[in-house]
Amino acid sequence: MHWRSQALGRRPSLAKPMKHLGSGVMESPLRYRSDAYRVVYAVQVGDAIWVVHAFQKKSRSGIATPKSEIDLIKARLKQVREIGS
Repeated sequence: MHWRSQALGRRPSLAKPMKHLGSGVMESPLRYRSDAYRVVYAVQVGDAIWVVHAFQKKSRSGIATPKSEIDLIKARLKQVREIGS
């Protein structure tokens, strides 16, 4: 991941929108050794960038994010949006 691009105010090249979670919600994949991780953040909540969830990707059956992780992300996004309003 190109963390420097985030520090410069640009979207990391590997980040992708999670459109089904709302505008401005992005997911970035990370690899560490042989493990896969995901970081989910909302980029348009007030003036701040909020990391709402990070988790180890353990699914062996495809690339879909597990429902339990999506439910947790939705709950946290709701909390962040309430803070930002």
